[in-house]
This record gives sequence, structure tokens and C-alpha cells, in this order.
Amino acid sequence: MHRKDITNLNVAGKLNFKSYYSIGKGCRFDIGKGAVATFGKGYVNANTNFVIMHRLDVGDGCAISWGCEFLDDDFHHLSYEGKKQKDHSILIGDNVWIGSNTKILRGTLLPEGSVVAAGSVVASQFDKPRCLIGGIPARVLKENVTWR
Repeated sequence: MHRKDITNLNVAGKLNFKSYYSIGKGCRFDIGKGAVATFGKGYVNANTNFVIMHRLDVGDGCAISWGCEFLDDDFHHLSYEGKKQKDHSILIGDNVWIGSNTKILRGTLLPEGSVVAAGSVVASQFDKPRCLIGGIPARVLKENVTWR
């Protein structure tokens, strides 16, 4: 982070904050036409990028560390036999902690109380709440975790 870092808002769709939300320096919000990004009460630290062309929902009480990237589109089309279609939405439940330099990609679902380890790449749907999720690609590392 540098004292001259600025936060960029490029909003062609909808950017909604349901409550108080703290945004660190150097963040980028690029919300495409027709896209909706909704944030509950919480915060995002410096130099995190949100490139949302479809849908992002972030619940209440979420903590997003610095240097993260949220991307809900591939911006290209790749075809091959047996390819599974994936939802574009990124859905993050209440009280989720996302560690620094994490990438959250399209189709991600993080349930309530999840903790994502720093440097992880998440592109899956997780169904159990309060799990430690981490790795490349991300997977459940521990269950029944709590954080504050």
C-alpha cells in the first residue's frame, strides 16, 4: 500500500452497500452493465479488486484482506466435450474471513463462518459452514472453526 493509492469505481451496473462498509485504499470496483454487487456490513482492506460482470453477494460481518481478487467471468469462451456449465455468481455468507492475496472465481459459494487461507484460489461451492478452506484449488482443510 502506498499513500498515493486511490480507489477506483467503474460502475455500469449496481453497487449496493446494505450497511456501513469500510474500503481500503487502492481497491477497484469494476461492476459491468447489468451486474449487481451487494455488500453487507464489513470491510475490505487495501488493493483488492472486484471485477463483477454478473453477481456478487457478500454477507454481513465479512472481513476481506488485502490484495484479493474477485472475478465472476472468464472473458473468453472455451469449448470441449463434456464441459460442465458453471454459474457465474459469487455468493459469500455471513461472517466469512478471506485471507490476503486470495482469488475468488465464478461459481464460488462460501457458507457462513468460513475462513479462506491466504493465497488460495477458490472456484467451488462449499456447503458446510465454519470450515477452513485453502489451497490451489481450494478444498476443506478443517471443520468447525471459529474466528473473531
